[in-house]
Amino acid sequence: MIKQEKANEIHKILDELYPTTPIPLDHKDPYTLLIAVLLSAQCTDVRVNQVTPHLFAKADNPSDMIKLEVEEIKAIIRPCGLSPRKSKAISDLSHIILNKHDGIVPQSFEELEQLPGVGHKTASVVMAQAFGFPAMPIDTHIHRLAYRWTLSTGKNVAKTEKDLKRLFPKDSWNKLHLQIIFFGREYCPARGHNPVACPICSKYGRKSLF
Repeated sequence: MIKQEKANEIHKILDELYPTTPIPLDHKDPYTLLIAVLLSAQCTDVRVNQVTPHLFAKADNPSDMIKLEVEEIKAIIRPCGLSPRKSKAISDLSHIILNKHDGIVPQSFEELEQLPGVGHKTASVVMAQAFGFPAMPIDTHIHRLAYRWTLSTGKNVAKTEKDLKRLFPKDSWNKLHLQIIFFGREYCPARGHNPVACPICSKYGRKSLF
């Protein structure tokens, strides 16, 4: 089977299993989504959703966030890990959004990626989920599954993003990246994975999995 045919079949399976894709991180606007995605680095969505209500109760917008000391932010977000770096980034990006963008989260990859603590993956999530711009955020899970399913070489996340964008329709990207994440959690984990029982790996996975 050629790679495009395989991608089409995988897309059908994902659509059948996950016809709807709720955003895993609780938020109410682009700013709170941006903060939640930043916190999710090397942390589970469940843990982030436990922490953000405490943070957003004190500051759910840039104006209120800059009133908090970095140490106070750090204490609240400590359960998410990397709190020294993340707390400084949250404070610094809030100042920049206020001073440079009139308090509004910018709607471009270039401007988002200039914010402290915001890489391409975080910018992609915000562009896709907050602004509806077609994007394919590649986290470690999507990178891993694209390699398992032989849709990409697995060399790096930039190559995986390029490969998946070429294989799947542009209007499906925003939903698809969530579908792959949901599938990975339910059927295709990094550890303890049974490829025989996996709806995709059993048909389209690398032979080395078996």
